[in-house]
Amino acid sequence: MPLFQNKEEIKRIIEAILFISEKPISKNFFSSFFNISEREIESIFDELMSEYKLRESGILIIETDASYHMVTNPKYFEWISLFKNITLNHKISEQALETLAIVAYKQPITKAEIEKIRGVNSDYALKTLIEKKLIKIVGKKEIPGRPFLYGTTKEFLKLFGITNLKELPKLEEFQKINVA
Repeated sequence: MPLFQNKEEIKRIIEAILFISEKPISKNFFSSFFNISEREIESIFDELMSEYKLRESGILIIETDASYHMVTNPKYFEWISLFKNITLNHKISEQALETLAIVAYKQPITKAEIEKIRGVNSDYALKTLIEKKLIKIVGKKEIPGRPFLYGTTKEFLKLFGITNLKELPKLEEFQKINVA
């Protein structure tokens, strides 16, 4: 285990670890990792979180359930949403996006039900969405042949900046847009 020179170095190492981590990291882990008390870790995190807030950073460090993780600053939600929509349109075909919308609003749903709505084969779109971890198999339908049921994932929620499916726009809102 390397020796740490000072608190500033520990803060920089914490930032690097949190940046690459996909999941929150426990206070206990950091305490063991740096071989310092949890009280010292809490103090370092308090300072680090205050620094991010003070400079109104686009990234914040938050604590949940005695664990820490980096998140985007909610103040910049509109910019993030704009970016996500731009990058999403470049990375996912119109067919896959259409399929994703059907799954999001109709889940759990079978491939045959998706194809009935779309009117075309959806093999490639489903494969793409599964590879991108936006949808997953959530079970099998209790009918002859027991086809797979598809549903959205946590990655889908993250990508669209929502915490649950209730936050999806109502279908009626889209119909109003089409009429105008």
